[in-house]
Amino acid sequence: LQESESENKLDGETASDSESKSEFGGSPPVPTSDDTPEVLNRALSNLSSRWKNWWVRGILTLAMITFFFIIIYLGPMVLMTIVMCVQIKCFHEIITIGYNVYHSYDLPWFRTLSWYFLLCVNYFFYGETVTDYFFTLVQREEPLRILSKYHRFISFALYLTGFCMFVLSLVKKHYRLQFYMFGWTHVTLLIVVTQSHLIIHNLFEGMIWFIVPISCVICNDIMAYMFGFFFGRTPLIKLSPKKTWEGFIGGFFATVLFGLLLSYVMSGYRCFTCPVEFNNDTNSFTVDCEPSELFQLQEYNIPLVLQSVVGWKTVRMYPFQIHSIALSTFASLIGPFGGFFASGFKRAFKIKDFANTIPGHGGIMDRFDCQYLMATFVNVYIASFIRGPNPSKLIQQFLTLRPDQQLHIFNTLKAHLVDKGMLGRLEDA
Repeated sequence: LQESESENKLDGETASDSESKSEFGGSPPVPTSDDTPEVLNRALSNLSSRWKNWWVRGILTLAMITFFFIIIYLGPMVLMTIVMCVQIKCFHEIITIGYNVYHSYDLPWFRTLSWYFLLCVNYFFYGETVTDYFFTLVQREEPLRILSKYHRFISFALYLTGFCMFVLSLVKKHYRLQFYMFGWTHVTLLIVVTQSHLIIHNLFEGMIWFIVPISCVICNDIMAYMFGFFFGRTPLIKLSPKKTWEGFIGGFFATVLFGLLLSYVMSGYRCFTCPVEFNNDTNSFTVDCEPSELFQLQEYNIPLVLQSVVGWKTVRMYPFQIHSIALSTFASLIGPFGGFFASGFKRAFKIKDFANTIPGHGGIMDRFDCQYLMATFVNVYIASFIRGPNPSKLIQQFLTLRPDQQLHIFNTLKAHLVDKGMLGRLEDA
């Protein structure tokens, strides 16, 4: 009996969980069935289940990496579209779990309202992005200018409509269940939609801020699995019994090294380092600029302790490579906790994967549980240590003002430069 109780505690099940199951009429769903393609099943039929899983995961991982390279080649607009599609699929997987776990089949308007709230939140976030990065295009078109001016009011009105629809849908004997699902929907929106919006913001700072963090998470996932598969002996965390300290540590060193090498290669190409901006003349995105100091080779002194080991006194590297160490360290040490969080979520509801979309890997959310946490970190990191005022955006906004407002700003700026002694020097030059 004591062992049984301890197993329940390990799975995250408490007395309140049991009450919930009885209230909602049944136990959580069973683990997802194997969805491995028949071709792979026949080709790997002679292998043990352990090695069969290794080959299935390896083949599908190579396929996903190839697809990742293809969409990078297709450019930022395609990447933004893919992020949108991934977000919708992740939302669908989590909402479907809630729909099945709580047996909410008879709830009026539940699925309709869930997707309506997803539409509202995406309208708000993508509207903000369009206003920010397509400012001149928005100002040029009258309908877009009106939508941009009242964007937040329209977004709030749309949300209030959904809120009122939810209140009107409340029915007797289902109140608690309906509020459970209302909360489930909003937490899902917070986790999925907000993070995908941050991914797009990182992308517009330069594709390198999108590719390197995502690649570090992928590298850490692969290398931690490889080190754990071949050398793993010591369990890391009870939430994920297959995770080991050997895989965790091996994945960390491999990811830091990979981040340094990838950053060195990508820092030499403007198409990766330049911010993604909208060109008014061609009505298209451009990624051409003069590389900033982050992407210009600098010479650094090697600490005396390491000079005797490597035999060098100085090393030439891009400043971005130093930042890549912070990114790869987070991807290796903190990023996996996004996966552990997802594992705890799945154990709480007795499911193996979020879905069976990718054989051997589970659902889309199973592959992106760490990516969303990484996206938030990168966005915060850029805002804290990298991003500064953008002169081109300030000029664009300045040009949309009335002439008397432009003149007022000009006189204020002129007086400020005179006080600083800058204007006289500029005139002399």
